[in-house]
Amino acid sequence: MATPPSAFAAAAGLEAELVSGTKVVGHIELTEEHFTLWGAVHGGVYSTALESAASIGASEAVKARGQFAVGVNNSTDFIRASTGGRVEVVAAPLHQGRIQQLWLVVITAVDTGKVVARGQVRLQNVPLPD
Repeated sequence: MATPPSAFAAAAGLEAELVSGTKVVGHIELTEEHFTLWGAVHGGVYSTALESAASIGASEAVKARGQFAVGVNNSTDFIRASTGGRVEVVAAPLHQGRIQQLWLVVITAVDTGKVVARGQVRLQNVPLPD
């Protein structure tokens, strides 16, 4: 993997399998650690996965220019409740500009093939720190 997920994304369980500047594919094994008090997966897990996958891909796209990408907006739609299992996270750019990027991320339950969450992340391309 070209760009490892942050410790925060790793703590949420995101494991990236494919990373490029045009696509990120990964998965999360959702367990009780990801649940709310009522036994469903917490929406924050999905928001974290969206932001992380989009940031990894967008940063990969601009690293040769000495930049990385930071999220400026995350809009996550929670489609259906889940009580765990493996989900696939797929991120791809809708727009990659000189200053900003817009990525679409879809999270699908592997066992049913149904989308559990989806969203868009707008990111700003900024210089890498010295």
